Amino acid sequence: MQATRMGAMTQSLNRIAAMTARYYYILRSSSLRLLEIVYWPAMQMLVWGFLYTYLYDSKSAMASTAGLLLGAVLLWDVLFRGQLGFTFTFLEEIWSRNLANLMMSPLQPFELAASLMAMSLIRLVIGTLPVMLLTFVLFGFNVFAMGPGLVAFFLNLVLTSWAIGLVVAGLVIRQGFGAESLAYSIMIVLLPLCCVYYPVAALPLWLHPVAWSLTPTYVFEGMRAVLLDGTFRTDLMIECLALNAVYLGLGFITFVALLQSARHKGGLLTMGE
Repeated sequence: MQATRMGAMTQSLNRIAAMTARYYYILRSSSLRLLEIVYWPAMQMLVWGFLYTYLYDSKSAMASTAGLLLGAVLLWDVLFRGQLGFTFTFLEEIWSRNLANLMMSPLQPFELAASLMAMSLIRLVIGTLPVMLLTFVLFGFNVFAMGPGLVAFFLNLVLTSWAIGLVVAGLVIRQGFGAESLAYSIMIVLLPLCCVYYPVAALPLWLHPVAWSLTPTYVFEGMRAVLLDGTFRTDLMIECLALNAVYLGLGFITFVALLQSARHKGGLLTMGE
């Protein structure tokens, strides 16, 4: 029995590794794909970086908190690009009309989700590291000055991006290309409520519970505590991690439920038409 379980686990890991390798080879085969991953974060950082320089060099009251701007932009890009990396990798299966083939193979939904998560992380590293270097060289802002807290921030934002990516992928499976725009727009809807550039106190009181129900809020509040007060808020990161565990579980359940619904209605066979 133990040997059977180990064999099944090995096969499952092999399928995850094979799918991840497939996505990686597709990405590596096109220099334009690689350029796009770096291009948009770099352009965004240049715009905000020059604003950061202006505020820092000026004598305005905002000069002392100018560093928060670049920190917020970098962390927001981790969340945004993590979700886009997950969703776009999945959409490529639909664009190539390969999803039905995958679902008829031994590949399980959790194995597909795991490979999408792995590819999201690979794309995120490719896109984020050059931007961090660019930020340091051009603007003298060292994101690693956040210390060990940066790891907690990064981990929580990536988990959130995967949870959102699972829901978006499920909606695309169930609703078709009509839901494809969610890949671009859903994060923009959350942006004002995640308190990326301002504290929760800036929101109306009736929006505070909504803001605290979103995991990125804890990350950006934690970032401000590190950069302004030099304090790492462990309590915020633990609460954020607990919420992420719940959201990731709900995201996977939603993904599987919508996948099963599409299978029942025959939607997988017409996906991409």
